[in-house]
Amino acid sequence: MNVRRLIPATALTAAVALGATALTACSGTAGAAGSSDGKLHVTASFYPLQFLAEQIGGDHVKVDTLTKPGVEPHDLEITPKQTGQLSESDVVLYLKSLQPAVDKAIAQSGVKNVVDAATLTKLEVHGTSGEEDHDHAAEGHDHAHGEAGEDPHVWLDPAKYAEIAKGFGAALEKADPGHAADYKKNTDDLVAKLGALDTEFKDGLKNTASRTFITTHSAFGYLAERYGLDQEGISGVDPESEPSPARMKELQAVAKKDNVTTVFFETLASDKTAKTLAQDTGLRTDVLDPLEGITDKSQGADYFEVMRSNLKNLQKALGTK
Repeated sequence: MNVRRLIPATALTAAVALGATALTACSGTAGAAGSSDGKLHVTASFYPLQFLAEQIGGDHVKVDTLTKPGVEPHDLEITPKQTGQLSESDVVLYLKSLQPAVDKAIAQSGVKNVVDAATLTKLEVHGTSGEEDHDHAAEGHDHAHGEAGEDPHVWLDPAKYAEIAKGFGAALEKADPGHAADYKKNTDDLVAKLGALDTEFKDGLKNTASRTFITTHSAFGYLAERYGLDQEGISGVDPESEPSPARMKELQAVAKKDNVTTVFFETLASDKTAKTLAQDTGLRTDVLDPLEGITDKSQGADYFEVMRSNLKNLQKALGTK
């Protein structure tokens, strides 16, 4: 079963208030205040936030990302050039604690207009029965959770992703009031699309033979909780670490008990652990993409296409009735 403990919403900031206080237009910088291209320059830390900024900003923004396609975002290292890029940005959109190198670079850059996506929705702690209270930092892989153990993978829940969209949209309206109406319309359109995606997942996963899925990367806690599923991670948050013999034995029992058919792996990491467990248990393997980046190996060209591929793969693995 998933371990689901809600984190007090002390870090939850009202989206409009954040837009008014944490993000203000700077008359002396580039972007809406008079850059050569007349656009607001936004730097996003990785793909889900890049996609969100592009969808909401539309033609009025120029969006760069710190995490290039094919790079595992948790392990990103920031170059001095990228730190300089941050300092020249009108707006920086990131998710605190997901990428420690980004947190450090933002602090060093001195950039004033920063939006932390983690403040725009409520973060929770997620685990699985085999990895409860896992000490990720002790593994030398401290990227996956914040200081209080919160799971940062909020974009995999369309409803929570929509909350971030609303907050960032309000922030852009404050930063560039001349285009506020367009940002508001684009935000509303994106939120509507995410609402439709949420409905697709609810309907598509309503009746399945099993409610449990096994994955190498424990990134799907929010998705599992939203749609009444149970996530079982092979070896914690590091998709490439070797599972312990005890964990392998436990997962074999889980697979038998809960009618699990498939072990999922992701596109940006090795499928070695998934194949090892699958061979030992007679299960098949398939992709469940945490959407931390889009490459030519992705099962779709953008957030919505990959999420719908994830839904189809879950339906197949869980046995849609």
